Amino acid sequence: MKKYLITVKGVSYEVEVEEIKDGIAASKPQNVQTKSVSPEIKAAAPKPQTSAAKPQAASSGSANSVTSPMPGTILKVKVKAGDTVKNGDVLLVLEAMKMENEIMAPSDAVVASVAVAEGSTVSTGDVLVTFN
Repeated sequence: MKKYLITVKGVSYEVEVEEIKDGIAASKPQNVQTKSVSPEIKAAAPKPQTSAAKPQAASSGSANSVTSPMPGTILKVKVKAGDTVKNGDVLLVLEAMKMENEIMAPSDAVVASVAVAEGSTVSTGDVLVTFN
C-alpha cells in the first residue's frame, strides 16, 4: 500500500492506495475503516468543458449580421451567398482555445455575404456573415 496526501480546495486528506492486479488485491485488507468526508463547499465550481463543445449561439451586431463571439480561427464555412438558412443552422465552425464552436443562424434568413474564409483569424465582434 502507498500513502498519499491529497489537498482538495484547501482541505488535506491522507489516503492509502493499493494496487490491484488482474482484479485481485495484492494483500488482504486488515482492519479496514471507511470514512465518508464531504467538506463544505461554499460556491459551485464551474463545470469543466469537454472536447465536444456546445454549439455557440450566434452573436449579432445588427439584425442583418452575425459577429464573432470570441477571437479564433475559422475552421469551416458551411454557407455561401444566396443560401437559405433556418434558425439554428450551423453557419461556420470557429476554433477558439483549441475548441470547435459552431456559430449558428439567429433566425431564418438568406445569406447575403460571408465575410470570412477557412483559415482566417477573427477578433471578437468581427462580422462573419450578413443576411438580406
